[in-house]
Amino acid sequence: MYFLGLDVGTGGTRAVLIDENGKVVASASSEHEPFRTPYPGWAEQDPEDWWRAAQTAIREVLAASGVAASDIGAAGLTGQMHGAVMLDSEGKVLRPSLIWCDQRTGPQCDWLHEQIGRERLIELTCNPALPNFTLTKLLWVREHEPDIFSRIAHILCPKDYVRYRMTGTYAIDVQEASGTLLLDVTNRRWSSEVARVAGIDEAWLPQLFESPEVCAHISAEASASTGLVAGMPVVAGAGDQGAGAVGMGILQPGSVSATIGTSGVVFAATAAPTKDPLGRLHTFCHAVPGRWHVMGVTQAAGLSLRWLRDVIAPGANYDALTAEAEQVPAGSDGLLWAPYLLGERTPHLDSQATAAFYGITASHTRGHLIRSVLEGVAYSLKDTFTLFAELGIPVKGVRLGGGGARGPLWRSIQASVYGYPSDILEAEEGAAFGAALLAGVGAGAWPDTDAACATAIRVAEQIAPEASEERSYADGYKMYRRLYPALRAIREGV
Repeated sequence: MYFLGLDVGTGGTRAVLIDENGKVVASASSEHEPFRTPYPGWAEQDPEDWWRAAQTAIREVLAASGVAASDIGAAGLTGQMHGAVMLDSEGKVLRPSLIWCDQRTGPQCDWLHEQIGRERLIELTCNPALPNFTLTKLLWVREHEPDIFSRIAHILCPKDYVRYRMTGTYAIDVQEASGTLLLDVTNRRWSSEVARVAGIDEAWLPQLFESPEVCAHISAEASASTGLVAGMPVVAGAGDQGAGAVGMGILQPGSVSATIGTSGVVFAATAAPTKDPLGRLHTFCHAVPGRWHVMGVTQAAGLSLRWLRDVIAPGANYDALTAEAEQVPAGSDGLLWAPYLLGERTPHLDSQATAAFYGITASHTRGHLIRSVLEGVAYSLKDTFTLFAELGIPVKGVRLGGGGARGPLWRSIQASVYGYPSDILEAEEGAAFGAALLAGVGAGAWPDTDAACATAIRVAEQIAPEASEERSYADGYKMYRRLYPALRAIREGV
């Protein structure tokens, strides 16, 4: 028996097939059209393009694996979180989706805090209003595109729209729903109070499920376009961070991951919902039933390195760039990078924050710029560890994932900046892998997610912090913490 995981990301959709030992048999990807930015701070994608890419990736993974579709026991979905997909009563897309990195909804966040109260909103949903969250995007459409808002009959997130096209079912998991700002995260149900105040008809909201639960089955129409067998079970799955945590075995309290992709996330599993009264951390339901998680987000993590490459060395190989950075000592000889290219979430909750280099002198080289970006992103993620300590959230060790775990320099920098032993997994396959494990649980291959991860996940290497670098980075982090207040003061003319 095999299990399919499908990750509807920002840049593309990835499909993986795993067997009952958790081994990846085959994978395939299909790129999306680049997201559109018609105005600064806007970010939109066409949901139909996700469905096109999903069909391609599924057909290609079946062809690459040689696995008969009838031998696939279930599918699980994951993907970019927070995007608002609005459908009419016939299930047709009403407008392009406002995706996770869209920053236009600051006024709607302020309105929610005025109407509900910031503290009350955190009490109800465990989170404050942020431009990233789905509800604020819906409120923007209500204000600026009332004709479209009046025609809404269904609201979905990106991967749940693809599930709808695969199955005809409107469904969502509680982990993904936590990022809509419409979920009572503590009680794992929709918040009637938030929906009422915000003017969102609860009938628009999809049915809630736990992540490993079977919630739908492949339709005859989708069978014809993907090659999957009609009637095959589909589990609820999870947003990319929840599924990625399953794929890395971040299930028990004390387990923590630090993942660097386009954005960066520090993720900790918790036994109960842990709320930050100031809303600097996200508190969501976990993909594991009966558990929760907290996470901090750096908006432009891997994006910082990609931006720098495109500016100073277009088309250059990342390995070549990091080789230059390896010639530079820890601390980059005083050069610092504030990675606020897309505003910032944790801990500043400031969509208007801007990035900067600080401390450039005539002695600095391109290698210094590169290394300071690697270090600046790690400092930004360390902000989340600082909040964990403040809130009493245990950290027993860290597992590194994403592009930031693939190169030896960046993972060494992370271990020394965070100050914890950091694990590298034998195969870090990302959110699609976690979605496939959830599918296996739903199909009965494993009794629960803990058993699935015990079978499938193995540590390849543990990196200890370097004592001398740890001291250098402790000093660098103190300096880094002074950058944001200074940049904000400049912006505000203080």
